[in-house]
Amino acid sequence: MSHDENAPRAGFTAMVDATAEDWQLIAEQMKPFQRGLADRVLDHLKLLQGDYGGYSVDRFEHSLQTASRALRDGRDEEYVVCALLHDIGDTLGSANHADVAAAILKPYISEANHWMIANHGIFQGYYFFHYLGLDRNMRDQYRGHPHFEHCAQFCHLYDQNAFDPAYESLPLSTFEPMVRKVFSQVKTSIYKKPQAA
Repeated sequence: MSHDENAPRAGFTAMVDATAEDWQLIAEQMKPFQRGLADRVLDHLKLLQGDYGGYSVDRFEHSLQTASRALRDGRDEEYVVCALLHDIGDTLGSANHADVAAAILKPYISEANHWMIANHGIFQGYYFFHYLGLDRNMRDQYRGHPHFEHCAQFCHLYDQNAFDPAYESLPLSTFEPMVRKVFSQVKTSIYKKPQAA
């Protein structure tokens, strides 16, 4: 989304010189940019198309399969969006993709779902780390954590088995309204005023 080059702009060149009016103007112009976030996220997800990385399906299809399995299993919209976007970090964070996905999703999802996305890489390792000379039980460092089973279940039910070329995934259009809904409501952010008790 491009911004109007002729729109009013703040007058400061250093933040120490900014006024309340400057920040009000910036806050107003941020609203349409924020509304376009879901589209930017969906566009970035599409970058996974054609990236097989040796797998039997590309990373985009893997994402669709994971989300389709979660939706067909009756998971709520936020969970399904997490399933869809869990590997979105592969393009820019190939050595820490789970961290990238978790950072994108954090302001919009529950603590449990955030922890699941942030740690799914280690939990997914249970299924293959031993073939790479790594500890498949690396996830055990989190045993006893309140969200351990939540993450283990996500990997077992939806992630590790979403590499089937014969599986009939739902199209991205099925998930687009869910993505728009999840990204329309900031739950936690340093830029959001705390709710009055």
